[in-house]
Amino acid sequence: MTLDKLKSDARAIFEAGLKAVDPVTAVKNHLRRVGETLELGERNYDLRNYENIYVIGMGKAAASMAKAIEDILGDRLTRGIVNVKYGHTVPLNKIKTNEAAHPVPDDAGLIGTKEIMDLLKGTGEKDLVICLISGGGSALLPLPAGNLTLEDKQIMTKSLLECGATIHEINSIRKQISSVKGGRLAELVYPSTLISLILSDVIGDDLDVIASGPTVPNTHTFHDCREIIERYKLRERAPKRVIDYIEMGCKGEIEDTPKAENPIFKRTQNAIVGSNILAVIAAKEKASELGYNSLVLSTFIHGETEEVAKVHTAIAKEIRSSGNPVKKPACIISGGETTVTIEGKGDGGRNQEFVLAAALDIDGLNDVVILSGGTDGNDGPTDAAGAFADGTTIGRASKLGLNAYEYLCDNNSYNFFKPLGDLLITGPTNTNVMDLRVLLIS
Repeated sequence: MTLDKLKSDARAIFEAGLKAVDPVTAVKNHLRRVGETLELGERNYDLRNYENIYVIGMGKAAASMAKAIEDILGDRLTRGIVNVKYGHTVPLNKIKTNEAAHPVPDDAGLIGTKEIMDLLKGTGEKDLVICLISGGGSALLPLPAGNLTLEDKQIMTKSLLECGATIHEINSIRKQISSVKGGRLAELVYPSTLISLILSDVIGDDLDVIASGPTVPNTHTFHDCREIIERYKLRERAPKRVIDYIEMGCKGEIEDTPKAENPIFKRTQNAIVGSNILAVIAAKEKASELGYNSLVLSTFIHGETEEVAKVHTAIAKEIRSSGNPVKKPACIISGGETTVTIEGKGDGGRNQEFVLAAALDIDGLNDVVILSGGTDGNDGPTDAAGAFADGTTIGRASKLGLNAYEYLCDNNSYNFFKPLGDLLITGPTNTNVMDLRVLLIS
């Protein structure tokens, strides 16, 4: 089995995972209309009880999810607004699409959020609001709390992304400094009936972490935020207004976000319609179809990217040496999301950095291929979803004058893989369920 064949198979396995979490299919698999009844899980909604049906949404998959809602509701839909990342659009009829920046919010996101708020101001008890939430929703629904500014949120977000904080930690702070996250969107929708359809991009599918939980009770507090800031030594890097706001919250001078006992959640149903495990299972099935002995390592993979890469390459070496935990030809699949502590000034993302670290460890192994990609099609601030590596990667790079270790230290994986032709380019996929890693041993 040639390296070209291994690479081709790795991409086919990755794409099978993507197909399984197509947002339109995911929504239609969970939300069904039978006559004038809308069915979601064990709950039914009689559409004749509602004067208007509105759609709001935020995230990379929001436009595709909105397309599914238009197909399901047809003329019964009143109107809607969704905020999506630049380029992640699809043609819609009644639902307006606002494009904005991710992962650091911009003015377009702020304007789009205010439009959504204006729509909600006109809703009442006899209305139904369907909220579409997917990965990227935190950045795409920015509305700073109190006296905070968009610039404060931008600086805070950038500091959190660079320090190696997990998505749970990042969103803990995002919730407390927002007027719409941490259950506050549900508060704004009330007393309308609220249905939230959620495409998960966080480990464990924690509802209050996905897009910073705009429609669910917040389990985090201002004290949690203070601990995160201390843990990552962010007090000097964070905007003073953010620090002061959190300290005021810790003293009880600012009202906390809605908790589980709040009555607003009695009129809210939150349902996950897609997640990383669906992509991983579909990838495993494709690998088996292609003739590989397949094993799902975990969908809960997290931690520093370089260390996670070493674990994956160690498994590849074990398979080559002893045939454990599966015999050759083997396919190891994992999901989840790693973190990168940025110390350099290069371009890249956690998936490309994972593959570069792995490439150093499998140098000279002529029967191993590794792929890692973000299911949203964007890895960090680049146009690549991820990258490929094999046992020849380091040697080929050396011939081009590329020192892999130097590029890794500079967090410059994108410019390492680009001249090699080993970037994984998918374009925007309009979905987002974290990352998918494929390790093949022939």
